Order: sequence, then structure tokens, then C-alpha cells
Amino acid sequence: MAIAEGFKNIRSGEGGPFGAVIVRDGEVIACARNKVLLMRDPTMHAEMIAIRQACEALGRFDLSDCEIYATCQPCPMCIGAIFWARISKLYYGALDSDADAIGFSDKFIYDAILADFQKQDALTIANVDREACLELFRAWENKHDKEMY
Repeated sequence: MAIAEGFKNIRSGEGGPFGAVIVRDGEVIACARNKVLLMRDPTMHAEMIAIRQACEALGRFDLSDCEIYATCQPCPMCIGAIFWARISKLYYGALDSDADAIGFSDKFIYDAILADFQKQDALTIANVDREACLELFRAWENKHDKEMY
């Protein structure tokens, strides 16, 4: 199903050749394809859309009883979302080096993540208004009816 979604994108031009499916107990919960070009949104990767759909379908953000199938090794954004969703298993087809070979490189992101955070050159980073932002953290910490995620 994920591969079929990728082929739909090749035909439609809505995004890259990527698809993802989320399954729980053998039942398909979400099926998505990359829509970066259609939506003009760099976060519209197949895995991200599938996670959003699965969360909406199940009415929760914890997908720990789910598995995800992706046509390619997830990028850093998608793997982060997979971890945040607590998905228990990831199955992927093509490697990130295969994606790189056809022009979809995320190496610069990995390089930036692995570099000294403040010394990498992919993004200008500045720490500002920490004390004001820590007020938010203190308010959250003191909230008695908070739901952790």
C-alpha cells in the first residue's frame, strides 16, 4: 500500500515518491503519501501525514500499539515524529542513500544534528528570552491537571 501511494505521487506530481501506512493489529489505520508539492509545506511527508491521520482516527497521540511501513528510511523530522508517537515498529524499504541518489538528501540535517549544536552552519541559532520562556515552564510544572505527552 505504501508503494502504491508513492506511485500515485509520481503520476500526480503532488510530492516525492514516498508513501507510508500505519497498522494496528493487522488493520490499516492510516495510508498517506508525500504532499510537499501539493500543499507547499515541507512537513507534509508521508509519515507525518499518516501519523496525523492515525492520531485523528484513534483519538489519541500515543500510537504505541501501531506499526508504520514507509517506502524509504525516514528523514530526521519523520523519525522524530515516529518516536514522539511512540510507534512500536518501523519497516522501511529504500535507504536514505537511495533517496540521496535521486535528489532527496537529508545529509545536511544529519550533519547539523551531529555537529556541535551552536557551531553547525546550516542554521543560525540564538538563545533569547530564556527567563520569560521559563515562566511558561514553571506554569506548566505547577499545573495540577496537566496531561503529559
